[in-house]
Amino acid sequence: MKDKTADQTLCPVARAGAVVGDRWTVLVLRELFARNHRFEEIQAYTGGTPQMIAARLKKLETDGLVTRRVYNKRPLRHEYHLTKKGEAFFPVMFALRAWGETWCKSPREGLSMNYTHLSCGKPTGLGPVCQSCGEPLHWADVVAERSPKYQKERDARWEAFKASR
Repeated sequence: MKDKTADQTLCPVARAGAVVGDRWTVLVLRELFARNHRFEEIQAYTGGTPQMIAARLKKLETDGLVTRRVYNKRPLRHEYHLTKKGEAFFPVMFALRAWGETWCKSPREGLSMNYTHLSCGKPTGLGPVCQSCGEPLHWADVVAERSPKYQKERDARWEAFKASR
């Protein structure tokens, strides 16, 4: 999965794209930012095949964005957590969210996620700085709440995933 041409350029966009430049990788990262750490959660909410999710997690681990932690020894099971490098992707994810909310949805649909800035206790808006206090937004400083409609969509994904097993 490694894009060897990215190593042959000084272009940081090409190099970053080689690490996170496909839909499934971004969706896996979305789930990790949503604090879903277990493989089945990531698979259920992204809709990816086990092979696809495993390959993306392995690549993210190799690239230093994710670390695995054992949570069950028998059978052996791992959780996946963002590293400092992975957490540094938050502004990119937040920017993708803002762009998607602005350009890929109807305003009638409303926001899928509502973020609260812990520092000021008010809504963040679409970032990258808090619309309420003007401070830069960091993953550790925000709390997310899904809209009821988006939560219902995710609940349906989880139920469909469990039913398919």
